[in-house]
Amino acid sequence: MSWLAGMWGPLPLLLLCAAPRVGSSWWYMGAVGSSRVMCDNVPGLVSRQRQLCRRHPEAMLSIGRGVAAWTAECQHQFRRHRWDCSALERGQRLLGRVLQRSSRESAFVHAISSAGVVFAITRACSQGELKSCSCDPKKKGSAKDSKGHFDWGGCSDNIDYGVKFARAFVDAKERKGKDARALMNLHNNRAGRKAVKRFLKQECKCHGVSGSCTLRTCWLAMADFRKTGDYLWKKYNGAIQVVMNQDGTGFTVANKRFKKPTKNDLVYFESSPDYCIRDRDVDNTSDEAFLCCSES
Repeated sequence: MSWLAGMWGPLPLLLLCAAPRVGSSWWYMGAVGSSRVMCDNVPGLVSRQRQLCRRHPEAMLSIGRGVAAWTAECQHQFRRHRWDCSALERGQRLLGRVLQRSSRESAFVHAISSAGVVFAITRACSQGELKSCSCDPKKKGSAKDSKGHFDWGGCSDNIDYGVKFARAFVDAKERKGKDARALMNLHNNRAGRKAVKRFLKQECKCHGVSGSCTLRTCWLAMADFRKTGDYLWKKYNGAIQVVMNQDGTGFTVANKRFKKPTKNDLVYFESSPDYCIRDRDVDNTSDEAFLCCSES
């Protein structure tokens, strides 16, 4: 995890200062110094998010580190494409316009950002940085797997808490909306959270004479965030275009030849446009006049 370890320092401040002013304003978390100022001045947070921010200020710092992690992962996954998430660093207007569309790119960004919060909060729990959680309290006593009996020990990542907190915070704004885009974002947010949990793995340490492994102590640990990014990248490439159903409560596939999306799939409404066509709404004296975000 060496590539990610360096992300948990001052980088959130650098990225968030240039973060796009779009609907998910929690992406600004960590850009302001004190928790009180941050909670009161981050634009666009709904009341539920502000409540959580004031109640769990240390968790907001973790979310800031999560923003750095998912931003880096987004840039890695799109590194061979015309849009490579570098707009996060170049300025606000470009990415803001990208995410205004209900496209595959937007679906991926919502999924990976939600996953980043799960990863960051869960890691903070295990490292004792949060007062509201610690190691997974359910992993105690003895258990059995394909290799035999073992004892739970060490510190199992409390991913259930990470998922619960991420759902409460990230989804709060979308749950206030009743439109199709809110439902799309909620679906992709959940897919991102499930992706992190998918790669929870059991690690063990042997005890005994000369490493005989007569006794084993095991714990559950999250895999490197890259695995989540690679998985969501595959989901991005296989994202399913959908339309709202007649009663406005869910989705149906836009093309009947394709399968119905599962909770693990990414969904989108609009096809990605050719972003290399000049956008007259953007200052044509700058490089951002060309919205080059389509695939190579």
